[in-house]
Amino acid sequence: MNALLARLQKHLVWSIPGAMLLGLAFGSLTDASALRWSILPLTFLMVYPMMVTMNLRALAAPGGLRLQGAALVINFLVMPAIGWGLGLLFFAEQPAARLALLLTALLPTSGMTISWTGFAKGNVPAAVKMTVLGLIAGSLLAPLYLKALLGAVVDIPMLQVALQIALIVFLPMALGHLTQKHLIKRHGQQRFNSELKPRFPPWSTLGVLGIVFVSMALKAPDILRSPQLLVTLLWPLVLMYALNFTLSTLVGRALFQRGDAIALLYGTAMRNLSIALAIAIGVFREQGADAALLIALAYIVQVQAAAWSVRWTDRVFGAAPTPPATATQPPITKA
Repeated sequence: MNALLARLQKHLVWSIPGAMLLGLAFGSLTDASALRWSILPLTFLMVYPMMVTMNLRALAAPGGLRLQGAALVINFLVMPAIGWGLGLLFFAEQPAARLALLLTALLPTSGMTISWTGFAKGNVPAAVKMTVLGLIAGSLLAPLYLKALLGAVVDIPMLQVALQIALIVFLPMALGHLTQKHLIKRHGQQRFNSELKPRFPPWSTLGVLGIVFVSMALKAPDILRSPQLLVTLLWPLVLMYALNFTLSTLVGRALFQRGDAIALLYGTAMRNLSIALAIAIGVFREQGADAALLIALAYIVQVQAAAWSVRWTDRVFGAAPTPPATATQPPITKA
């Protein structure tokens, strides 16, 4: 099972559209409203494995204040403004779509932030710290931003949003940390890192695919009535990610060395779509189902953008430094 899930995780560019098509087919053939009960367990499955592998001690690591500060400015000042502005520009009369764009822009970093930083040979420890900090800050600030930027057009139940975030972020974070401590105590740090830790992320992928399937099944009747809806939702997403990747790349090149610049790129351009989906569907009900469709499409755009950016890394940021060759001593022979 783990091998299959690992393949699905590795090929998200295909597995997410596959889950969308399956959900569309299921929702067109039957009433999918009963699937709403699965949202909470799928969300937990999506978030908990990621928390088991997360190193919360990275927050205490010294250094990198300038880099982390730049990431916070982009993630919590620039991107919310872009998400709000694009929502107003493209979806002035569609509150659910504006909600989805704002949620996407508000919640930075995911487990893939660390993975893509590693693929591009960037500063992985800085990406880990960015991921933890972005997840916590985004979870705390999201209810306030939603109320301030969208409260006039969407009923924002502040208490319910806060409780949902506590349930899908902080509870799994606490349980994941306890699980990690237990496994390390029982099996040791080395075995945890080499054998046990890699087993968890694929299960998070199963939760993601499940949520995407459900969100598409719930919206299938509307999509089949108006197929052009997908294109209408897709273009603002493409524009948002293009602005995000371009801005983060320019700031990284101007202010930081190669490794830190790459960490900044993936720590600001990768959004936590899993939690955005969970908040949309879990809190906003009918409007949330509408919002979930746009967030599900964002998975496709995000994975494609990250994959292409890795291919262009050396051209944009320069080649990774070659580690110095270790001098080899000639064997000592006895006289």
